[in-house]
Amino acid sequence: MHKIRIIPILLLKDGRMVKGKQFGNFRDTGDPVYASRIYNAQFVDELIFLDIDATNQRRKTDLAVIEQVSKECFMPLSIGGGITSIEQIREVLNAGADKVIINTAAIHDPELIAEASRIFGAQCIVVGIDVRREDGEYVVYSHSGRNREALQLRDHIKRMEELGAGEIFINSIDQDGMMKGYDHELIREVMDTTTLPVIACGGAGNFMHLVDTFKSTGVGALAMASIYHFGDNNPVRARSYLKNNDINIKVV
Repeated sequence: MHKIRIIPILLLKDGRMVKGKQFGNFRDTGDPVYASRIYNAQFVDELIFLDIDATNQRRKTDLAVIEQVSKECFMPLSIGGGITSIEQIREVLNAGADKVIINTAAIHDPELIAEASRIFGAQCIVVGIDVRREDGEYVVYSHSGRNREALQLRDHIKRMEELGAGEIFINSIDQDGMMKGYDHELIREVMDTTTLPVIACGGAGNFMHLVDTFKSTGVGALAMASIYHFGDNNPVRARSYLKNNDINIKVV
């Protein structure tokens, strides 16, 4: 059995870390390079950086921050935000990223996923999907949760898998920053739709939320931010808690 992963997320805005609720009301949470150094010392499984304004500002991901982080940190880095072309993927990987997360461009230019997978390998290509629950259905959103898309969630996931995506990063806008637990129904729907590895995000408020989600859904990875920013928690404590609750996780 593969060991599960818990993955801190750093949201970047104007070169600083921020965290909000339901993709809005952002608060400054510190320096991303310093935070990355701390996570590196705690031997996290992986680190996700999302440049949340890049797509809406029609600019590239902030490579300067990524280059600084990659010089000091030795965990795998996944980078997302504003990635729309093969050349940008190449720049992000050359800056030190191990994987790229593509969200809006995967919707509006799906062939980018196929081409990127052929050139860089599927293991580098993560498709991010942001969803809201509306009238009992999960609705796909783009542009950091601003634009509602006429897409069925299951159809989008299947299309991305067919085109060569290596992983799915699913984020619940409703649960984001609320610290009330993950949306298990959403995660199960994604897990039932694809054979790809899935990272689920949105809702972690305490360590029991992690235990409940891993046991209830069988997802292989959970991503989180608020649980570390707004509580006396860290990945070392999280791993020990999960291990003590019979979750198959690496403890260092």
